Amino acid sequence: MKFRFLFLPVLLLLCGSAAFAVTVRDVAFDTKNAGRVTFSHRTHLAQKQMTNNCRACHDAIFDLKKKKHYSMADMGKGKSCGACHEGKRAFALGECARCHQSRDVVYKVKATGPTRFSHKAHLISSSACSTCHPAIFAAGPNRQFTMADMKNGKSCGACHNGTQSFGVDRCVTCHPVKEITYKVKETGPTHFSHKAHIEAAECSACHPKLYAATQKNKRVGMAAMQKGKSCGACHNAKQAFAVKECSKCHPTRELLFEEKSTGNVPFSHTFHTGLYGCGDCHAKLFGTTRSKVKVTMQQMETGKSCGGCHDGKTAFSVKDKCESCHKM
Repeated sequence: MKFRFLFLPVLLLLCGSAAFAVTVRDVAFDTKNAGRVTFSHRTHLAQKQMTNNCRACHDAIFDLKKKKHYSMADMGKGKSCGACHEGKRAFALGECARCHQSRDVVYKVKATGPTRFSHKAHLISSSACSTCHPAIFAAGPNRQFTMADMKNGKSCGACHNGTQSFGVDRCVTCHPVKEITYKVKETGPTHFSHKAHIEAAECSACHPKLYAATQKNKRVGMAAMQKGKSCGACHNAKQAFAVKECSKCHPTRELLFEEKSTGNVPFSHTFHTGLYGCGDCHAKLFGTTRSKVKVTMQQMETGKSCGGCHDGKTAFSVKDKCESCHKM
């Protein structure tokens, strides 16, 4: 009987406790320009100075009956979150990324391709979001700025001025560049290395004066380059090697001519380009592609093909020293 009377008060006590239990949950605030901010009750109630103490905030700081929104300016004056987040009891309001979600931003730049802005990288340099927001950038969408604007101190140029941080003229730090291969029918694939060129010159040396920043540029022939167009603007034998030094860009290879009667005949581009310019043979004597038409020794003796130089004056005659080319 004693157990029955003891059980009843315990049961009532448990029921009473359940009736007064409070369920807390995370609260998400949607801000106009700074994304969604999630407030975690569990994280705050676990703090040493306010362990399971709801009265630390309610209702002195937050009145559950009033749904009032506070601005960052209000918080800076000690209202709302600012009552604790003043840099002593808890991290300061200036550490915005602790509450406001920041993400990498990708700008679609027509001329140079997608350009990525990393909040993470910048917050390592300066944890104060106020360095950029809102003096330089609004916390929401912003208008596009040109490189000319940036050079005048707008947008990224406010810090990227060569003093506080690298200058905006160091284009490849932000804008992706790639190696380019041109399909040249006569001489085969020709590679252009951005990596090699930006070690010797600034991007502005070529863009946009010589080339648009896209790959949609008009093809320019070697004759035009020799007059200073395209690559010839720099490759003039003064600023850089001359465009006449063809093998610097156009791949050459050793050739082997099949000849049944006297054995195969090798032709060394390496040896010949060490003595002559490519223009001495191409395209006056030989096309830049492999010809299917064979030239006889009799034709060479009249100045055709190899006979154009191997005439006994410029080089040994095709009539002599046969073993120099034909493996006897």
